[in-house]
Amino acid sequence: MITAKSSESKTKNMPSFINKVKIFAGSGSHSIAEKIAKAYGQNLGSVTLNSFSDGEFQPCIDETVRGCDVFIIQSTMPPADNTMELLMLIDAAKRASAHKVVAVIPYFGLARQDRKDKPRVPISSKMVANILTAAGADRVMTMDLHAPQIQGFFDIPVDHLDSTVIFIPYIKSLPAENLLLAAPDVGATKRVREFAKFLGVEMVICDKARKRANEIASMTIIGDVKGKDVVLIDDICDTANTLCKAAALIKEKGAKSVRAVCTHPVLSGKAYENLENSVLEEIVLCDTIPIKNGNYSKIKVLSVDNLFANAIRSVSEFGSISSLFNISDSYQKELI
Repeated sequence: MITAKSSESKTKNMPSFINKVKIFAGSGSHSIAEKIAKAYGQNLGSVTLNSFSDGEFQPCIDETVRGCDVFIIQSTMPPADNTMELLMLIDAAKRASAHKVVAVIPYFGLARQDRKDKPRVPISSKMVANILTAAGADRVMTMDLHAPQIQGFFDIPVDHLDSTVIFIPYIKSLPAENLLLAAPDVGATKRVREFAKFLGVEMVICDKARKRANEIASMTIIGDVKGKDVVLIDDICDTANTLCKAAALIKEKGAKSVRAVCTHPVLSGKAYENLENSVLEEIVLCDTIPIKNGNYSKIKVLSVDNLFANAIRSVSEFGSISSLFNISDSYQKELI
């Protein structure tokens, strides 16, 4: 039988590295992971990615993680290897006796597949949630899920961070005398309404109809934009077709200027070309997904490094996550 005294003595003799925080990155998010680790106050942990001639790969964590709180940063944008690498790193950390493994996923891919919208299709975001849990993740940290209810697909805690605290101060700094917010489609209405409520401005909605994925058949504007400085707000910029068409229509209806802010720069297909050729004054994006190298006159990037670093600190020190949603001026200055 172990007495209270002997148990206390045993606790005092426990190694000092227990619950030490270590941050690692998958190859798809190495750039933002370095920024997050620096903002947290430590170097990124070492990971080697071994590749085989047939395309198979094997990530290896190059340092001990026994008893540590391990945070693995990797967005799960295409190709699917990014998701697979994240799962393998989680498994590696778990098998190396990490105390806790947190999957830090700045951009949660497949989030648009959150329901059965036609027969015989998967609910892929639910499937990914199951796989992350099965791989050994104890917690997930992500940002601006395309559908917030995806949090309910997980049976482990989910820290759902909000880019509002990054975008609000930027929008407030704009030289806009007659600010008006716009939702590029009906699905973005709730998100834009939250921005409008905080800023104390009105909003309009661009109602679109699609022929098929990534192809818009028609679009109309609900509301008056004449003489306004309009800011379109969305969570994902994929081909940029919706944003560019909405911007053109808003400008055609008499808007003074049109900008866009969007969290996740998926930017597939001709997105870069579409944005550069659009009537948008600029598009402001977060670095949850790497931007391709190039000279883009209309793209501005705001980093999420401080927000995620603060979230990692809160989780590791059992602090409040909800405090990170504070949009006070003092807190905003820390994030931008």
